[in-house]
Formats: sequence, structure tokens, C-alpha cells
Amino acid sequence: MTGAAGSARHDLRRARRVSIMKIGIIGAGNIGGNLTRRLTALGHDVSVANSRGPHTLTALAGETGATPVPVEEAARGAEVVVVTIPLKAIPDLPSGVLDGAADGAAVVDTNNYYPRQRDGRIAAIEDEGLTESRWTERHLGHPVVKAFNGTYAQDILERPRPAGAPDRLALPVAGDDEAAKTKVRSLIDELGFDTVDAGGIDESWRQQPDTPVYGLRSGVEDVTKALAEAEPERPAEFEG
Repeated sequence: MTGAAGSARHDLRRARRVSIMKIGIIGAGNIGGNLTRRLTALGHDVSVANSRGPHTLTALAGETGATPVPVEEAARGAEVVVVTIPLKAIPDLPSGVLDGAADGAAVVDTNNYYPRQRDGRIAAIEDEGLTESRWTERHLGHPVVKAFNGTYAQDILERPRPAGAPDRLALPVAGDDEAAKTKVRSLIDELGFDTVDAGGIDESWRQQPDTPVYGLRSGVEDVTKALAEAEPERPAEFEG
């Protein structure tokens, strides 16, 4: 961490006097890049990785003060790890990619299954009925918390609001590990968004693509209602 971005982050840490977390982000696309921007701005210690190598992340690192690392090192010591890569790329992650994470680390899955547009047909999702995040969890070998999968990336930068603001957006969050889910919900609150508990990972179909809550820009009441209105059948356009 060098230069103006690193100095500013250090000053912010001292000013806030709150818990600063080590956060690893695997994937530097729209969601991963904007989470890197916001989380470093909040003073967190962020490592970011992508499939093309840390040398391709120098601009993002210079802008934010994040540390570019190989994928194998992204989770090292991290209290929160965000996995935000195409679903089809999950099996290609290095074996044990999360082994170096801190004890009790929360792993956030932002992914969606787009069989026709990107990922191809995944039999375990379509034939066995696994939710997208349960499938991801099995490949990672670690419980996940599903969040940000229906969030517009630009909203992460442009739509944060203080707690209690009438136009504050709410995000659904699903997961089986209550401690991890609480940690992620607290971080989302810090980012400037409310959250709604969407249940366990086997219920996370309620926030998959083409459900009422997917892409919904609204508050707690509407998000809660949309989750309840979801139907378990996978829409034809999201079948392989």
C-alpha cells in the first residue's frame, strides 16, 4: 500500500476507530471492482485477484489502495472473502483457494447461473435441483452467504444511503451459517444498504435470476414481499 490512496486509508482508519477487516475479493469485474472501491474507501484492508494475474490490476490498485494478488493468495488471512466470478469458472479455482482464510471467515457468493448466455448447462443445478449457491458451496468446500447477486454494480457506488433514509435500498442475504450471515449483513449496512434475511442456502432460489426480488431497487418491505412471492420453478429462459 503506497501513495495517496494508502495514506488516505490510514487516516480514515484512525478517524473512524471501528473494526477494520481484511477482505479478499476474487474477481475484479463490475461487482468485484466496485466492492473494491467502496470497501477500501471505508478503510478495510482489501486484497483483490482475477484470473489474468495481479499485473492486470495495477490501475485498480492505484485508484483504491487495494493489494493485487494471485488468486491463490486472495483469501489469506481474510475475515470476509467475496467470490464474484462467472459461475462456470468456479470449478477452475485452485484447489484449497479458501484454506488460508481466517477462522470463521464469511464467504460471499455473488454469482448467478446463466446457462444460455454464458455458463452452459450444469446438470447438478438443473437435474438435481441444487440452488446455484449450494452448487458453488460444494465446489468451494466452504459455506457461503449469497448476496449482491441481484444488485446493479453501479448502485454499489451511487446508491449508498445512511441508516433510516427513506430511499435506502435493501438487499436479500441468504446463508446457513448465522454468524457468517450476520457478519455479511453488518458489512452491507456499513456499505449503505439495508438487508433482508432470505433464509438458508436451500431457499436462495428466491433471489436467483428472474425472481421478483432479482434487480429490485426498493426497501425492506418490498424486498421481503418479493422474496415471499417467488416461485421455485426455474424459468425456461434460465434453463440449459
